[in-house]
Amino acid sequence: MGLLEGKYAIVTGAASARGLGKATAQLFADHGATVAILDLDEAAARAAAADIGAAHLGLACNVTDKAACEAAVAALLAEWGRVDILVNNAGITQPLKSLEIAAANYDAVLDVNLRGTLYMSQAVIPAMRGQKSGSIVNLSSVSAQRGGGIFGGPHYSAAKAGVLGLTKAMAREFAPDNVRINAICPGFIATDITGGKLTPEMLEGIIAGIPMARAGEAGDVAGCALFLASDLAAYCTGTEVDVNGGSLIH
Repeated sequence: MGLLEGKYAIVTGAASARGLGKATAQLFADHGATVAILDLDEAAARAAAADIGAAHLGLACNVTDKAACEAAVAALLAEWGRVDILVNNAGITQPLKSLEIAAANYDAVLDVNLRGTLYMSQAVIPAMRGQKSGSIVNLSSVSAQRGGGIFGGPHYSAAKAGVLGLTKAMAREFAPDNVRINAICPGFIATDITGGKLTPEMLEGIIAGIPMARAGEAGDVAGCALFLASDLAAYCTGTEVDVNGGSLIH
């Protein structure tokens, strides 16, 4: 019996083959959930959904467009009748220094990481409130906690710190409705988001700062998302869970 048997889950930004979203969608499906993969690229979203099994759906959705978020959720509610889980995974990063951040850089990174998390949450919460249950898992980053210094620039740290504040405030607001909202702060995870921009020297420096002496894997984050999405975490809301191999032990 899977931990998410009979549950319906949405994972945003989950079409990338080696990304956190795809690994999370796969693990959720393995535990009995029916999953919708949302991505900018509809064909990629459908292919990723088909890859994890026949029952799953792939939809196009630009999370920075509120109407698109509402339309995607409305389509899923029409199909499923309910939404139990949302994983706000869609995100982008840019390795810029503070004085290099132009308006377009700021807008792109803040919009996808922070505004997108708000818009998707706004789209699913009314249904979750109505059914008096739901779990939202937001992806923040160790970069928000330690002040960058891994790959993304300060605007990425700011966006991911914003995700933490949003997570806690929404968790407080919707706790009476049994809608739980938690955040995961991954450390350095080997995925496609860094786009081949890491040199071997940079990688060596990052690993030197991780007590477990390895980069994280997408599955490490997916396992944490599974816990937070499931009833095992029934009394957890407003939390931030570090998945970083010990790189931020206080």
